[in-house]
Amino acid sequence: MYPNLYYAFRDLLGLEIPFLKIFQTFGFFVAIAFLAGAYILTRELKRYEALGLLKGIPEKIVIGLPASQGELIGNAVVGFIIGYKILGIFFQWDTASQDLQSFVFSGQGSFVAGILVAAAMAGYKYYTKKKQALPKPKEETVMVMPHHRVPDIIVMAAIAGLIGAKIFHNLENWSDFVQDPVGALLSFSGLTFYGGLIVAAIVIISYARKKQFNIRALIDSAAPALMLAYAIGRMGCHFSGDGDWGIYNSAYAVDAGTGHTVKMAPATFQDMVQKNAGFFQQQYAAVEKIPHAAFEKPAALGFLPDWLFAYGYPHNVIKEGIQLAGCDGQYCKVLPIAVYPTPLYEIIVCLVLFGILWAIRKKIKIPGVIFGIYLILNGVERFFIEKIRVDTRYDIFGFHPTQAEIISTLLVIAGIILIGIYRKNNTAANKLS
Repeated sequence: MYPNLYYAFRDLLGLEIPFLKIFQTFGFFVAIAFLAGAYILTRELKRYEALGLLKGIPEKIVIGLPASQGELIGNAVVGFIIGYKILGIFFQWDTASQDLQSFVFSGQGSFVAGILVAAAMAGYKYYTKKKQALPKPKEETVMVMPHHRVPDIIVMAAIAGLIGAKIFHNLENWSDFVQDPVGALLSFSGLTFYGGLIVAAIVIISYARKKQFNIRALIDSAAPALMLAYAIGRMGCHFSGDGDWGIYNSAYAVDAGTGHTVKMAPATFQDMVQKNAGFFQQQYAAVEKIPHAAFEKPAALGFLPDWLFAYGYPHNVIKEGIQLAGCDGQYCKVLPIAVYPTPLYEIIVCLVLFGILWAIRKKIKIPGVIFGIYLILNGVERFFIEKIRVDTRYDIFGFHPTQAEIISTLLVIAGIILIGIYRKNNTAANKLS
């Protein structure tokens, strides 16, 4: 596993570049997910614009104005944060490199660097705006197309998605949140995808209505982008080892010397639990309730690696497990018993589902149906993966679903209803030509 890009470059390329410790692997893939989603969304919005289902709206802008006080203050604030924290990391490298996450969320930094960068960015804004200023500012009307608003949509999705993901995760793990609310809110881990999806959807649809979007065309445009972004985001979960894995596969243990997965008899599972009692007692109130299921790689699939069926996540970013032999550093833990690598399964399945959505998007002629199909595919995929994932379960009338199972079921139902409504209400005017 690669907690940050330093470990990835060191392991894959043999290059040790301490500066790369700044870039967390999970954050890197999330950024790539947003960029990929923005690219797909832009392409689809342009396609719907060409079909006449999405139209631009005229907006008035004033050109030739000097920099406003708000712009100068905003640039100065951003510059101060960059200088104080980013440059502060370089100036205090010996301290920061020990635990970059703690350093970023601490009060430590370089005040002098913050002031200098703040002044530089505010000055640059003042200079560029002054250079473009006109003796008499003038008002112009420009046509703003939906695809021009993708940067705004992505920023709103990122902020609202993060807030929603945190809220839903902490509601699902309320006892952990109560014990350490500040740590739970500031931690890079602990994000619930459906929480982010729901809150981001509410914010973006509200924004789209104000900007006079055709909502059905917008959500259809977003469907492939959402599926691809989710698959890439799961790469961040898997390659960083953020704890978003499955239950234990009691047919495999982990060699603490190498971190490799090794086969074991399912009957010895409890023996392995007792051998690593110190770890398991911290994780579970009763070792008898440890979630596990034995599944050994079928002989017919012998050409596939064992880690596709069970993995110990050595060097995981959340530092969970037992000590790796011969490892000296911050990330030296490995799970004592292998788990199902559910993020890997979701990566594979969601890339396939993205391919399906991409292939059928031009064949479906009724606006809104593509999004309904997305909801069904997403819900079914997540519902079944929950069967081997570690999540908090609720007690509802004798049933014990997870939060994701409840929401995924609702998404499937919503997708079916949307498709039914849009098909029933479809008219020739709404059909794609």
